[in-house]
Amino acid sequence: MAPSTLPLGLPAPEDGSVPPAAVEGAGTRSFGLYVHIPFCAVRCGYCDFNTYTATELGGGASQDAYAGSVLAELDLGARVLTSSGFPDRELSTVFFGGGTPTLLPASDLATILRASTALWGLAPDAEVTTEANPDSVTPESLRILREAGFTRVSFGMQSAVPHVLAVLDRTHAPERVPQAVAWAREAGLKVSLDLIYGTPGESLEDWRTSLSTALSYEPDHISAYALIIEEGTRLASRIRRGQVAPIDDDDHADKYLLADEMLAQAGFQWYEVSNWARTPLDECRHNLAYWRGDDWWGAGPGAHSHLGGTRWWNVKHPRAYAQALDAGRSPAAGREILSAGDRSVEEVMLRARLSEGLPTDRLTPAGRRAIAGLIADELIQPAAAFAGTVVLSFRGRLLADAVVRRLLPD
Repeated sequence: MAPSTLPLGLPAPEDGSVPPAAVEGAGTRSFGLYVHIPFCAVRCGYCDFNTYTATELGGGASQDAYAGSVLAELDLGARVLTSSGFPDRELSTVFFGGGTPTLLPASDLATILRASTALWGLAPDAEVTTEANPDSVTPESLRILREAGFTRVSFGMQSAVPHVLAVLDRTHAPERVPQAVAWAREAGLKVSLDLIYGTPGESLEDWRTSLSTALSYEPDHISAYALIIEEGTRLASRIRRGQVAPIDDDDHADKYLLADEMLAQAGFQWYEVSNWARTPLDECRHNLAYWRGDDWWGAGPGAHSHLGGTRWWNVKHPRAYAQALDAGRSPAAGREILSAGDRSVEEVMLRARLSEGLPTDRLTPAGRRAIAGLIADELIQPAAAFAGTVVLSFRGRLLADAVVRRLLPD
């Protein structure tokens, strides 16, 4: 997904070129593609992503023409990688996020995937995912996606409880989820379900109901995210006016504990703080590439890209995005070139969240000195630390940000 607020940064070259340093070591990193589809039927009250409903698009932007704009950026990306001297790398993962990618016709998503494959190739075991709302798919659309090469669909279930969905402004009926999951299975797609906990008015029993209901659909993967109240959203305004209760950190902790217990009992293993998979083969490899610092091209308005320590982000609005590409320019709004120190900090921040852990030799001397205290406070697993890897304990997962701060004392 693309955030609604873009960072500050350096001006981005109009030709999309990247510095030579971005190529160094590229052969050791995987290469993926993220495609942002910025359209939603309704804006959810908690959402702070770069998305637009039909009434918000304004003149000069169209869902019908959107696939053509993405194809133009993919062509630009292929030229940039070739001219910069990157080695040939097949796409190991492709992820269509949003927004609601499946608001576009399945044929448009298939066209974008086929164009990507023609430009870069697709690894034989590639993971190709689209996000979807349960009410935005049909048996036919899912079949078209599978035939085009999609392997996985991630449904935004969020909750199984109607009053919780209502607070979140979700439009699907709970009973649509099992139907959509069954259709995806029939099409031959793996299934992930996204859940949100901590919604104002959600009881612990409500959350238990959502978890048990999600598990009853036998997905391959479950993501469970604590609700974050973003400024400028409708839900933030409702909390500020006292119309709904604020979120509570202790409530979040209780619900995370329940999620981990129930998911573990059902045979799921955590591999990132907010993500559980039935088997290692069911882990989201695209997101793992983000957490491991690999390379990806992000296409679409507001999408972020990363190549060897150079990061850039596209203009936010679909109209400005299309206009830049129509004029033969990169749609990038800005970029940053990470120093070795910046990349080291990011590695600690991201890899510490993974069950595979962070090698202690990636820490500064001060960071390594913090390990004894983290063991004493039961925030990391002692056996893993003695073997040279920082792996969060259950308590450490609840306090992951605090653990990272102690590993980055500088």
